[in-house]
Amino acid sequence: MAKPKSRAAVPAPAPKKPPAPTPHVDNRRARFEYELLERLEAGLALTGTEVKSVRTGQISLNEAYARLRDGELWLLGMHVPPYREGSFSNHEPLRPRKLLLHKKEIDRLAGRITEKGLTLVPTRLYFKRGRVKVEIALAKGKKLWDKRREEKDRDVQRELQRATRR
Repeated sequence: MAKPKSRAAVPAPAPKKPPAPTPHVDNRRARFEYELLERLEAGLALTGTEVKSVRTGQISLNEAYARLRDGELWLLGMHVPPYREGSFSNHEPLRPRKLLLHKKEIDRLAGRITEKGLTLVPTRLYFKRGRVKVEIALAKGKKLWDKRREEKDRDVQRELQRATRR
């Protein structure tokens, strides 16, 4: 008859640390200034110190926009502050950054941008599986009366919610 195996105390595995929070930056001003027609995700070509600086979350998308140049899409006006621990190889804060999209997507967007009044604006910047991604939107500028009407509608909704809570 075989001996039963003894069950020695097996130490429990150490609990895993939760993943570090990945910052995401929203361009709330773009939602107010533009009517967003179509959104798509694009990669962003960055240098090493830029990625480290993006992880701190101190990026500004408020003045950023995308332009088509030589069949490539470029993000202009995005401010990425210099990395504090960076050395002489630190990046320039306002340099143009290349957006990574498939050629078909770029061609389709190029056709849409030529329409009067349409532009490309970044709406969100976030990390996806360790890569920096930008959500860009095909947008049409709002008129002043559009903004006022939207603000009025928001106020009415807010008042309705307050009234139903009472």
